[in-house]
Amino acid sequence: MKAFLAAVLMALSFSPALQAADTSKIDARINAAHAVLHELMNTPDKGVPLDIASRATCVMVVPAFKKGAFVFGGEYGQGVVTCRAHHKWSAPAFVQLEGASFGFQIGGQSTDLVLIGVNHKAVDDLLKDKIKLGGDASVAAGPVGRDSQAATTELANAEFLTYSRNRGLFAGIDLNGDVVHQNASDTKAVYGADIPFARILGGSVPPPASAAHFLATVNELFREGKDQK
Repeated sequence: MKAFLAAVLMALSFSPALQAADTSKIDARINAAHAVLHELMNTPDKGVPLDIASRATCVMVVPAFKKGAFVFGGEYGQGVVTCRAHHKWSAPAFVQLEGASFGFQIGGQSTDLVLIGVNHKAVDDLLKDKIKLGGDASVAAGPVGRDSQAATTELANAEFLTYSRNRGLFAGIDLNGDVVHQNASDTKAVYGADIPFARILGGSVPPPASAAHFLATVNELFREGKDQK
């Protein structure tokens, strides 16, 4: 009986209908990430400073990052990340972001997150299976405004600068203690295999068609900073 159930579960895991459903959810997540960055592009006075955009090495977007509904609530979100590789932006890799929220919360809360890697160590950290922000990788709440400067010691030493969007407004956010995991199941669903992050973020994997708008927006937003530096 156990063998039969195992066989049924395995068959279901390879069901084209289930795989299509998984891919549809992932495509929706990529589109949501594109929408977050598109809104960021349209708010230049409250957007990513040009000096940060010009040296961005990776861009991670976690749309609808959720906070738990309890006093000691959890935080959880799924997102996409792309890195500069060979003078272009790589195909998206898929991540999960988890943390602990210790504020008093009534009802669940949701916010969109943007994490910007600003040096090559940020790229190296993203190739690990799991990294702790503020531990394995230095992180700081990012400044907003096109003319802002990342001048403080904390900002200058950070590998990732972090932003949140809530009710249409972008602001820096403290994500110290949160953990970024590679999302192997989404990787397999989109690329057909559990491809290592090094290959995807290194630029050797063709991006899926569903990521075209997302990558175009990343290129426009962060190329703009590089061109106007």
